[in-house]
Amino acid sequence: MAEPEEVQGIPAPEGDTQLIETDYEIGQDNVEGHVGPFGFDIHNPVFMISALSIVAFVFYALALPEQASSLFGAMRPWLTSTFDWFFMSAANIFVIFCLALIVSPYGAVRLGGTDAEPDFTYMGWFAMLFAAGMGIGLMFFGVLEPVYHMAVSQPLGTPSPFDADGNLIPENVARAKEMGLAATIYHWGLHPWAIYAVVALALALFSYNKGLPLTIRSAFYPIFGEKVWGWTGHIIDIIAVFATLFGLATSLGFGAQQANAGLNHVFGVPIDTTVQIILITLITGVALFSVLRGLDGGVKLLSEINMGIAALLLLFVLFAGPTLMIFTDFGQGLLAYAKDIIPLSNPIGRTDDSYRDGWTAFYWAWWISWSPFVGMFIARVSRGRTVREFIICVLLIPSLVCVLWMAVFGGVAIDQVISDPAGSMVKANVIDSYNPPLSLFAMLDGLPLASITSVIAIILVIVFFVTSSDSGSLVIDTITAGGKVDAPVPQRVFWATFEGAVAIVLLIGGGLSALQAMVISTGLPFTLVLLVMCWAIWKGLRSEPR
Repeated sequence: MAEPEEVQGIPAPEGDTQLIETDYEIGQDNVEGHVGPFGFDIHNPVFMISALSIVAFVFYALALPEQASSLFGAMRPWLTSTFDWFFMSAANIFVIFCLALIVSPYGAVRLGGTDAEPDFTYMGWFAMLFAAGMGIGLMFFGVLEPVYHMAVSQPLGTPSPFDADGNLIPENVARAKEMGLAATIYHWGLHPWAIYAVVALALALFSYNKGLPLTIRSAFYPIFGEKVWGWTGHIIDIIAVFATLFGLATSLGFGAQQANAGLNHVFGVPIDTTVQIILITLITGVALFSVLRGLDGGVKLLSEINMGIAALLLLFVLFAGPTLMIFTDFGQGLLAYAKDIIPLSNPIGRTDDSYRDGWTAFYWAWWISWSPFVGMFIARVSRGRTVREFIICVLLIPSLVCVLWMAVFGGVAIDQVISDPAGSMVKANVIDSYNPPLSLFAMLDGLPLASITSVIAIILVIVFFVTSSDSGSLVIDTITAGGKVDAPVPQRVFWATFEGAVAIVLLIGGGLSALQAMVISTGLPFTLVLLVMCWAIWKGLRSEPR
């Protein structure tokens, strides 16, 4: 039998693997050609249906902004209150599935074959996982969420440390602080990374070990067989494109609002939609430059730079704030998370609707929408790892980094709120009047060198913005090119441009509520896709040598 060869940029398996025998060739349904000097190589009909639908959506939102705003405003509360149980149950299944793989014999399977070696060092690998997976979200919610859960959303019925007049209730402070961090860790710990790990493992296994295209549909070959190359697979990939694009647009919208708030705080730039549109346009232009430089020269380089800057900012806040208290709160928050993870994960018999529907259901839909993007990106950079090593690193290590970030930024903010309720900018912008984009800068204002650290924070938001847009366009282009990872660059330019366009029209059509409504609506059908994917992974691993 001949040795397998590299196909369309995907390395051939090294050593023993169980290849899937199929007559399908990567790109066989693609349409190739040129428009002027620009070449294209697109999968038909995935590219056309996805692209035309996105273009139609953009024109609808721009042509009928009032109708679009009304629609988006009604969608989010209905979806979260109706399907909260479904999102929460699915996320629990993903965590259990990943933990089971770690301890199972299948953990010894190596992605890429028994002789495959990792393509990147641990440092480079972790940098790309961190920057692509959680960047803008950590900056936007790192201060906001712990403080909000401590004082306002009251998860599991935890009493607020403030009375109706804003006065401190000392006996409620300890439990409220503990639960504020625990409830935040729940949203940024095992559950979201388990969602990412499921998609990434499926893509890596069926591409690097089974010899199939690097697309979402390939993971379903053990279930649907050759049908995945027809309309069954087309629908799966189209849903993945929609979920990815709207998940990214939500993050880009958050990033634009936070960058605008920071520029206003430091330089007095007005806060309005026009400024945010200009920011999205300019940063998308920078992302296009990164796209042209490729994976190593663009995303990898920016990710490593960003991780270094983020680490420096984290260390500054840690040591400029109440360091001992932060470490104490970090430990207590982790213990509270471990103690309360089951009641927090339980979707039944809850009375904390503000937390469960307003936060948890939205988060799980957001992570699921991001999962094709983050999962495919993680798969691209994780060849050569064993399944056990892969899941431990993707599931546990980033979770601890996110927890540390929330404990440091949220812990300092909570201390500012509790120590000086009347003078705390964080309390004024999170509890008294809900102003999420400004929360990070309000916390930094209470520390030394605020003017410098605020500028650094703005730079971080912008670079996270760029890496997310660049990575997202890479992934969407791979899906819509039928699994080709070396399709013409203009196609990635097209998707990077429309990611920014969708973020702009959603901001025009209702701001945060519109962004969140669309991410939930696309995350809902893709949740079903992920649940079936778990079964496909199990079937695929059973046949692999280890």
